[in-house]
Amino acid sequence: MATYLYRLGRHCFRSRRAVLAVWIALLIAVGGAAGAFAGKTSDEFKVPGTEAQTTLDKIKGTFPEQGHGSAQVVFATEGPGGVRTPEAGAAVGEAVARIARVPGVAAVPDPYATGAVSPDGKAAIALVSFDRKLADVTDQQREAVKAAAEPARSAGLEVAFGGDAYNRLAQVEGGTEAIGLVVAGVVLVITLGTLVAAGLPLLTALAGVGAVMAGLLALTGGFEIITTAPVLALMVGLAVGVDYALFILFRYRRHLHEGLEPEEAAARATATAGSAVVFAGLTVVVALAGLAVAGVPFLTTMGLAASGAVVVAVLVAITLLPAVLGFVGRAIDRLPVWKRARAAGGGTTMGERWARFVVRRPLPVLLVGLAGLGTLAVPAASLDLGLPGGGSQAVGTDARRAYDLVSGHFGPGFNAPLVVVVDAREAPRPDQAVQAVAGRLQTLKGVATLLPPQADRTGATALVPVIPQTGPDHADTRALVDEIRGQRAGLKSATGADVAVTGTTAANIDVSTKLGQALPPFVAVIVGIALVLLALAFRSVLVPLKAVLGFLLSIGASLGAVVAVYQWGWLDGLIDVPKVGPVVSFVPILLIGVLFGLAMDYELFLVSGMKEQHVHGKAPREAVVGGVKGGARVVTAAALIMISVFGAFVLGHDPIVQPIGFALAVGVLVDAFVVRMALVPAAMALFGEAAWWFPKRLEKIVPRVDMEGEQLIAGLEQQPAKEPAGV
Repeated sequence: MATYLYRLGRHCFRSRRAVLAVWIALLIAVGGAAGAFAGKTSDEFKVPGTEAQTTLDKIKGTFPEQGHGSAQVVFATEGPGGVRTPEAGAAVGEAVARIARVPGVAAVPDPYATGAVSPDGKAAIALVSFDRKLADVTDQQREAVKAAAEPARSAGLEVAFGGDAYNRLAQVEGGTEAIGLVVAGVVLVITLGTLVAAGLPLLTALAGVGAVMAGLLALTGGFEIITTAPVLALMVGLAVGVDYALFILFRYRRHLHEGLEPEEAAARATATAGSAVVFAGLTVVVALAGLAVAGVPFLTTMGLAASGAVVVAVLVAITLLPAVLGFVGRAIDRLPVWKRARAAGGGTTMGERWARFVVRRPLPVLLVGLAGLGTLAVPAASLDLGLPGGGSQAVGTDARRAYDLVSGHFGPGFNAPLVVVVDAREAPRPDQAVQAVAGRLQTLKGVATLLPPQADRTGATALVPVIPQTGPDHADTRALVDEIRGQRAGLKSATGADVAVTGTTAANIDVSTKLGQALPPFVAVIVGIALVLLALAFRSVLVPLKAVLGFLLSIGASLGAVVAVYQWGWLDGLIDVPKVGPVVSFVPILLIGVLFGLAMDYELFLVSGMKEQHVHGKAPREAVVGGVKGGARVVTAAALIMISVFGAFVLGHDPIVQPIGFALAVGVLVDAFVVRMALVPAAMALFGEAAWWFPKRLEKIVPRVDMEGEQLIAGLEQQPAKEPAGV
């Protein structure tokens, strides 16, 4: 691999104008495709095969209008008489009439006629039905509905807009990613010492992310892509794009300072650091693509989107970056910002001092690290999962205001209606069967009330809305879902009707169960493949096993931190959590997929340096010190960059994006600075020579990938010097 990448790096350096032209043409083409074919992303988290989703699909087939977009318009006032005064009634009536005239609105019943007035008389709900699917409801229509409610606002009523049409999820707030890039730029300047060097990783990373985001936008015209997919691709693409470029650029500058010509320095950097980039990228891609094992379409889409971002980041690092280095040459050290910008080594670095401290006391370091991570992981045992809704939105948003008004005036269960589908086609008297089922449901513990059943044209199938006494995240609501499902056999026997239940809480239960079942095979697949890749890279048995165990520690600690902050409410004054409660159901499996690949990055870059030192004759513990000394600075910078990129998304208020960014930022922090920089050197020091043991039988079978470029460098040193190309 190193030989091939050496040739590729040299070719891109020499053919820099052609390579740059190809990338520019690609960006223009993808951008044009995005402009021509872009569609909309989907906010629907569908999980085929679950009862909640199957029931929902059945509803949409039997009651087509149920598949259309909908919204809640909540009118509220604390004034005397509430919304029952003639003045309030007239204002609400005028607002409802105007909303009904908005293009795309199919129906909006008068809340007074339907009885949708709260028991305290302080609030009323108008249910808006659109004439198209939720994905086809435009922002202009949403704004038009808001504007049509002006008569109610002018009359002094509080008006809030909720429901599916206004529960917009996975929306990246402007400026959050820019903050991460600014912090990353500062880290790069401190690490590399010059503005020119610091700017190159940012430039190439933005080029790669731009291509990926435009490509995903173009695909939305023909495929259903969940809203979270581009956001995850943006997060991961920025983080690995900057990091991969940094690894190669760091090696390039080191070679320049060692006296190599720019072309040779770029070729060797691409061969050595580039090999680690390719292996690291491959591991990340495997982990993200492995999300398909869960059998959940939106997770598969998210994994593939993020995988595409990583693939592009790798291609940018091994092709576009060497080409750009061809233009920059020795000017990489221009515009220095601190005096040690050109220092390639010499003296005792902090990384070396830390490494020597660890190898002198490996067992205490290992025990302290394990105890700390174990303590941080304790909250993970209380992990509670759910799906985001209006109550998860940031305080002050329309959706959150509507949610809180409904909960306060109507009861929390009105934000968590369960829809029971009664299929009475086989019953002797379908209408009686529906009434019998409704009567049984009304007696169940935890039911606040039932809304009138809605039958199809034949009268054989009906929807029975069940309003729980508690909210969508409450344990009592989940118990009610289980109770309804447990009553099916008895209801079938008594009435001849089949019963199924869906709704937010039912979906939460089913999604959590589905993901829980998928987690073991998913972990087994990515761990198995990663073990093979790391065995190929290092020709070792203990190193891959240690890497996987370290990753599991990082996952436990990260999940523990997520539970403590988002479920228990710790750090509430520091992190503006929209709503303390269950963690988004797919965060754990997503965290495992993303963090596994990133954790392997640091393992590859640190341990490859240790192996390189060992191959050149260093004793095991000295090899550990040498590996940490050579990699600590760049790994620290890379981790800080990832933490800043992921952490920037915590500054937003999206109920999905924020916990994902937090989980990844904490995961990288723990994995890079505790697991890889402390536990790994300690374990390697304890392993000694055994760390590099590899069975002789496998030695003959497993191909050599020459990731450290030993064979390449040996061959180059035997060749006569070549005339360098001009820069």
